[in-house]
Amino acid sequence: MKSPIKVALLVAVMLLSSTAPAALYQVQIDQSQWQLQASPFACRLTHQVPEFGAAVLEQGAGESVRFWLEPLQPGLVSGNANFYIAAPAWRANQTSQTVESLKIDGAMRELRLSEPGSAKVLAALRSGLQPTLSASDLSGSDAKVSVSAANFGPAFLEYSECLSQLLPVNFNQIARTAILYPPAQWELSQASRARLDLVKTYVETDPQISKIYVDGHSDNQGRRLLNRDLSKRRAEEVTRYLVQLGISEDMLVTRYHGERYPVVPNDSADNRTRNRRVTVRLERTD
Repeated sequence: MKSPIKVALLVAVMLLSSTAPAALYQVQIDQSQWQLQASPFACRLTHQVPEFGAAVLEQGAGESVRFWLEPLQPGLVSGNANFYIAAPAWRANQTSQTVESLKIDGAMRELRLSEPGSAKVLAALRSGLQPTLSASDLSGSDAKVSVSAANFGPAFLEYSECLSQLLPVNFNQIARTAILYPPAQWELSQASRARLDLVKTYVETDPQISKIYVDGHSDNQGRRLLNRDLSKRRAEEVTRYLVQLGISEDMLVTRYHGERYPVVPNDSADNRTRNRRVTVRLERTD
């Protein structure tokens, strides 16, 4: 039978182990920094969290803001995790706000929030609050990763300036453009010109664009030779406009195909509208 002293010691150890504080990954306030990487293609703010890794806020051209955590090694935190907004110690009377739950497996190198969750994190940082991840560490114990809002304000001003200079679209959004036409027409509409203006803006900013393929097409209404000529006029009109915008003719490859390559069957008015087109495809060097 155990002595009362041994029982008391055992209970004390159990109480201490059950109330042990969670491991906390957090930078000291006076060492908190947000580093900006800026380009016309993306604006990124990075915050280093000692012993854990980094927190990243990024907005790419034509996209919404995204937030994620990058652990130093996969599996540093795992399991069913909760991401929430906490108040700093000097605002302890303010309640925390749940952002979203995450399922973290050991292979993840980036712990990404959804777009709405990312927007909440940005709003929290601007308000001086602390986005926090609650999860399990390598030993299975509780762990918290806290993202400091200290010194975020000055960095956000630079980030906002970067956002104002982002391209309106990214490569995936502009790499393939379809210009559509009414029957028997080849002139460019105002909407088509505006889209080609975007192509020009992107091409003059991205030095990796090596070729621009302009391909004219028609539906199958009418004579085949006339359709081929119509597709030629459409392609040449697009090429002419791009050259007027300042794109080098050496980059442009102009082709025309008539009715040979429909994207959908020519069995309805809507489908024929989709087939009366010029595609503008950007080719990028690696």
